Amino acid sequence: MEDLQRLTRRQLDALRSIRLGETEAQGVSLNEIAEDLRVRPPSALEHVTALERLGLVDRYRGKSRLTARGRKCEAEYQRHHRVAEHMFARLGFPTTELCAAAREVDLALDHRTVERLCRIGGHPAVCPHGEPIPPCPERRTR
Repeated sequence: MEDLQRLTRRQLDALRSIRLGETEAQGVSLNEIAEDLRVRPPSALEHVTALERLGLVDRYRGKSRLTARGRKCEAEYQRHHRVAEHMFARLGFPTTELCAAAREVDLALDHRTVERLCRIGGHPAVCPHGEPIPPCPERRTR
């Protein structure tokens, strides 16, 4: 089973928090992750520990960093979310509702479904908010 389909929404939010907070020189503290997720540190620790077991996060001296596998998984999620936003926009959803609607389905979509939606949508380069959508894997090799 692929990493993205194993994650809960909260684990994914923790993964995103780490990606946004880490720097080249330093990882993200548990307190920073907890604050970002609006949970207490023990709850954040549960999420980070699960991510570590999956090989998506490394912890060193109390700081968490994404592994290469974690970066790939988080990028795949961004792709799922942004393609879903694009499709909801094409269906006429108001811009203010796109992100919430996409969050309702993005984790449920498997990679093949996202690729089909992307193909139907004409392989959009950006989501309705202007964020880049990476090209389909099949298009990367052409």
